[in-house]
Amino acid sequence: MYSEKVMDHFQNPRNVGEIEQASGIGTVGNAKCGDIMRMYLDIDENQVIQDCKFKTFGCGAAVATSSMATELVMGKTVDEALLVTNKAVMEALDGLPPVKVHCSLLAEEAIHAALWDYAGRQGITIDGLEKPKNDISEEEEDEEY
Repeated sequence: MYSEKVMDHFQNPRNVGEIEQASGIGTVGNAKCGDIMRMYLDIDENQVIQDCKFKTFGCGAAVATSSMATELVMGKTVDEALLVTNKAVMEALDGLPPVKVHCSLLAEEAIHAALWDYAGRQGITIDGLEKPKNDISEEEEDEEY
């Protein structure tokens, strides 16, 4: 059912925790399944993500997608991180079962929420970044997998 990569990121999640003086923090959830994901970003003066941590309350797939998302954005610029999609997270994990695709949507929205928070704190606009959703369950109904 789950790929070896999903199981590895679930059993050995990378970058778990908080960043005390985070540049941006994003929290999103899914009211239908109860998953909640919080992403912390430490972004330097060149807009490069130096550190990324997460805390997730949810299923194994939610933990695995959070873990993989942190790995995908670490070292990237803000603009590059914005391009990390739920599909990229799923591909990096060698896929997810259809009923768990919403976990990758949570990861994408958590990145966007943290970037949104960072932009607000810095008083800047990030091209292409839209106000994130706090609850992705509405979006999930509109998505076709």
